[in-house]
Amino acid sequence: MSGADGSSRAAKTFRDIFNSGRPLTWVRSSEEQRVGNVLRGMGTPLWTWSLTEGLVRNRPDSEAARGGSAEPDTHSPRAALDFIAAFEGPGIFHLKDFHEPLRDSPEIRRRLRDVYEACLDRGKFVVITSPTADIPAEIERSVISVELRPPDIVEMTGLLGEEKESAGLGDDELSELARALQGLTLDEARYALRRGLAAYGKLGPEALPAILEEKRLLVNRSGVIENITSGGNLTEVGGLEGLKSWLIDRGKLFHMRASLTKELVPKGVLIMGIPGCGKSLCVKAIASHFGLPLYRVDMIEIFSGRHGKPEGAFVAACRMMEDMAPAVLWFDEIEMGITATESSGEQGRIFAFFLTWMQEKTRGLFVAATANRIDLLPAEMIRKGRFDEVFFVDLPQEDEQIEIFRIHLERRGIDVSGFDLAKLTQFTAGWTGAEIEQCVVSAVTKSLLAGQPLTEKDLVGTAVKIVPLSRTMKEQISHIRGWAFERAVRASPQKRPGG
Repeated sequence: MSGADGSSRAAKTFRDIFNSGRPLTWVRSSEEQRVGNVLRGMGTPLWTWSLTEGLVRNRPDSEAARGGSAEPDTHSPRAALDFIAAFEGPGIFHLKDFHEPLRDSPEIRRRLRDVYEACLDRGKFVVITSPTADIPAEIERSVISVELRPPDIVEMTGLLGEEKESAGLGDDELSELARALQGLTLDEARYALRRGLAAYGKLGPEALPAILEEKRLLVNRSGVIENITSGGNLTEVGGLEGLKSWLIDRGKLFHMRASLTKELVPKGVLIMGIPGCGKSLCVKAIASHFGLPLYRVDMIEIFSGRHGKPEGAFVAACRMMEDMAPAVLWFDEIEMGITATESSGEQGRIFAFFLTWMQEKTRGLFVAATANRIDLLPAEMIRKGRFDEVFFVDLPQEDEQIEIFRIHLERRGIDVSGFDLAKLTQFTAGWTGAEIEQCVVSAVTKSLLAGQPLTEKDLVGTAVKIVPLSRTMKEQISHIRGWAFERAVRASPQKRPGG
């Protein structure tokens, strides 16, 4: 979101802080250069301090602090603070590397509190950039803490602006590239652009796949979020006509989101049901139908401890995805991280955050959650208002089995006109979609090894050897159906004899 005057989100944040008169600002960010560029545009004299170069006056036309003039004897943190306290007139003082001396020196913490008094209501502002939010207790109440969000469209467009003429980019192409780079830092965006230039020699629509591939690599390094590139479309989903019809309507609303009130913009869908019946395929088809990238949050990885405390990792993943919008965010097996078994502790706090976040998240993010152990889901999650709808995916009915057979045979180049697919269903009662796919894969593999075309007999011979999940887990499936009967909308019309 940019300011009314066309300024970036970051510039508006700093301007609001300075207008409020707060002398000390702590910015959690590793993008020191970006912070410096934003502060340089505030229209107030700017100094930058680092351990290696001391306090440097930035020239108005300078791109970096080293292009300005250094103040003598200001390399030590204490000397820099003394200079700021004694300085007459307005100014912004950007302090890099300052979290280290603050943490280690009571003297520096005391002197910074003195600087607070010296800057108050005098038009002087101190901005500390740090990759951590570990603010010493002595100054915590005197500092306003800000976490710098990734660049918005305004900043990304500014980055691309210098490439516009040389690359022959039009305004529409510029806007498309800027949106594709959303969620990256400016440095990461530069790397992505260089990848596109290296692959195609210029920036434009043809370079977009290379740029998105670089973005995919950068996103996947988080360890808890994966960019899913292999997808499908709604025509590849066998059956589930109720769910597909609902998604088509919500897709129209989602693309109208800029002109709709917040409560009308689709927030997301929860798809729960029997394993192997197409929940994951549906999520991939949602992203394809909406024309959006798909990102998957790994709940098991979040709770692994490899990425810090699970609560922090989960919150960071959700915040990161808001900066990637518009997108589809997939919480796979969401019951693994948010269950009804714990109302307090780590999982309880994650659950509380998730409920609030679903209500307040950016309107460009559509959440698709899938669950197998649906009885573990808290009642608060499935009530109306959290998700737009809760669907239950049951075992496919006969007509759906026929369609699933056709989809998987045609996907493998088999002409289905010579097959009586309806006849096959007498061998596949109670099968999941995944079991039908495996039947087709096994039969095709066998025919290829034999050097003969696939026949209906091959499919029947394979089918009679498969023991379906509905037989091995009969009690559990009955329990799932009973639990979901009054809690969810069936993804398929009810045609099954006897319910």
